[in-house]
Formats: sequence, C-alpha cells, structure tokens
Amino acid sequence: MIKFLLKGLVRDRHRSLFPILIIAGGVGLSVLLYCYIQGFGSDLIRTNAIYDTGHVKIMTQAYKKIADQLPNDLALANSDQLVQELQNKYPEMEWSQRIKLGGLLDIPDEKGETKEQGPVQGIGMDLLNSNKNINRFNLHKALVEGNLPDKQGEILITKEFANNLNVKPGHTATLISNAADGSMAIYNFEISGIIQFGVSFLDKNTILVDIQDLRSALNMYNSAGEILGYFPGNFNAEKANRITADFNQEYSEEGDEFSPVMVTLRDQNGLDQMLSMINAESFIIIGIFIFVMSLVLWNTGLMSGIRRYGEIGVRLAIGESKTDVYVSLLWEGLLIGVAGTIVGNILGLAFSYYLQEVGIDVSGMMQDSSALMSTVLRARITTPAYFIGFIPGLLATFLGNAISGIGIVNRETAQLFKELER
Repeated sequence: MIKFLLKGLVRDRHRSLFPILIIAGGVGLSVLLYCYIQGFGSDLIRTNAIYDTGHVKIMTQAYKKIADQLPNDLALANSDQLVQELQNKYPEMEWSQRIKLGGLLDIPDEKGETKEQGPVQGIGMDLLNSNKNINRFNLHKALVEGNLPDKQGEILITKEFANNLNVKPGHTATLISNAADGSMAIYNFEISGIIQFGVSFLDKNTILVDIQDLRSALNMYNSAGEILGYFPGNFNAEKANRITADFNQEYSEEGDEFSPVMVTLRDQNGLDQMLSMINAESFIIIGIFIFVMSLVLWNTGLMSGIRRYGEIGVRLAIGESKTDVYVSLLWEGLLIGVAGTIVGNILGLAFSYYLQEVGIDVSGMMQDSSALMSTVLRARITTPAYFIGFIPGLLATFLGNAISGIGIVNRETAQLFKELER
C-alpha cells in the first residue's frame, strides 16, 4: 500500500510538491529558531560567566548588596588564603580573583598635562602568572594591536576607548579612582595592547589590569572584590547549587557583613528568569508552528480534496470503504510529512551551522546596549535539533490531513458520484 501511495505522490506533483514545500519551510524555520534560541542561551551564559558572574561568585555579604557600585572597601580580606582553601575543597573548579573599579583614565601630553580623559571601568585579574584568564577572555584573538602585558604596570585597553582617547600601545595612561581606604588613588600605567571583546558594553571604555597592580593602586593587598569559580566545561546548575549550599553553610555567618557568601550564575543579572524564558520559548515556538502549519495543511488538504472528488468517487464505486479511503489519506500525509521534514531539517541545520561557525555581526544595532551579550548572533546545534523538526513536520501534516479527510469521507457518496460524472 505504501509503495502504491508513493507512486501516486511522485506522479501527481499537485498532491505532494506544494505540501512538501510548506512543511520543509516550516520545519527548517523551526529548527533554525530552536538552534538560535539554544545558541542565544549558551552565549548569554558564556559571556556573563567569563566577564562578570563566573559559574559561581564569592563576595562579602555587604559587597553583594551593592555590587553594582563596585564597593572595594567591602572587599574580601585574605583572599589568597581563601582561594587556596577553595582549590583544596573544590578541586574540580578553577578559581579566579577579580577586582573591578570605576574611575577616570587620564592621557597626559609631552609636558604631563591632561590631553584626553574619559570614564573607565577596570577589571583586575591575574594576567602575568597564569594563562587561564588570558585563554578564558580569548585575549590572543581579541588583541588587535600591540602585545599582551608581560610585566607589572602594563594594561590593555579596548579599541573603541583607545580611539576616543587617541592613544596607541606604548602611551602612558593615568588611572584616577578611589582606593579601598577611601583616599584617592592615582597610578600610572603603560598601554601594552589594544583589544576588542565583541561585547558592546565592555568595548566602550574597559581596561584590563593585572590584579597585583590594582592591589597596589587601590591599597587592596591580599584582597579581592570577587572570587569567581568555573567548571572545566559548561555551566552545571545542579553542581553549582550543591557547591554554593555547602560553601555558605561553612563560611557564611548570618549578621557578619564581611563574611563571604557564594551565589550561582543564575542568581545574578536576572539570568535565572531569562534562561527560564528561553527554555519556555523553545516549546512555544514548536507549538505555534504545529498550529499554523496544521491550519495551512488543512486548507491545502481541503483544496486538494475538492479536486480529488472524482478519484474518491471511483474508489468508492469499485468497493473501497470510506475508512480505507480515510486511512490512505492519513498515510499520504505521513509520507509527505516525512519527505518535507527531511528536506526542512537539512535546510534548518545548514543555516544553523552557518550561524554557529560564522555568525552574523549586529554590533551596529547594539552600540548603546548595556547588556553583557555578544554582538555576533550565533546558533548552537544540539542533539535535539536533529529530530525536533519531526514534531511539527509529522504532527502538523497528520493533523492537517486528518481534519481535511473528515470533510471528504463524510461527504455523501452520491454527491461524489455526481462529481465523477462531471
């Protein structure tokens, strides 16, 4: 029977070509949108984890309450010792100390007078004693001019910020900020290189400094504003929650504002709500396409059925039952669905692969964005992407033919015979 139906679909393209094109387009778009949503979620996690939240983050309780103000006077004391304890207690994670600051970056002229000046956000981390942060920030690729720091007193500056200040590698820059003890901090640096993150919020006015230099500049010896923890691979919410609960039970003391507290990635920057929405949107998109394609295929089935009244009349005239006719219509729908789904999957995965490997640069649309998001749109092909298109492809086709077939088989046999006479 299936072989017979296949021959009929191949020979009569009016019954198969248009529905297959509709299904292929719908399935391809479903797969592409699903992969894009997965890529958006993964990129959101990766970008925030690298530049701000880590997979887990440790701060003092007082720092956590006003973390957006970068209160380095509330930083973690004896942070080197705490990191050593963390490495012994949780060896499956990598730990990185950070100091963040806001202030001014002053560019002097030949006489030492201010030539250019602009607001700056600084990130201090270990750049000289380990390659972990260099690899994590992908600085070798981000470097567009100059060199990475190889000695104390050197900094990296973003390309947009460097252009605004009209500076090049080798120029001197003076950081003006607040020290941890409340005094004014003024510290001279040499610009060793110019970088571009590809994240609009960071590319505006960011500098990267070795943490030892910032400790000296801000009087924060053996201190860090934050300690970030990273899993070797992707973020694992279950492990992060377990480690966070264990750490807080042992180290965090209620009522002591300077005791450390650990939070997970999802507890920061509203990421928990955003990631939950992303997961929900995947199912909503598939549901919408099933509904829309079912309506389109229902209409297509009805139009095709009107043209096939004569054929169905002949089949009934030679003794085929309405049930058999209805079942054959469903089988036709499934066969068309399989063909359209395979084509749509190939198209959807092809476009998704392009987005995954190359991406689309939308930096021009995100110049004023304050979100920690990459300016390159990317998709992510996961295992479900290979078969998720079969859900709307087969289900929508089956529902469309089931609904339209009811209208055909419920038509009076005599009326079908009249259509045959025409």
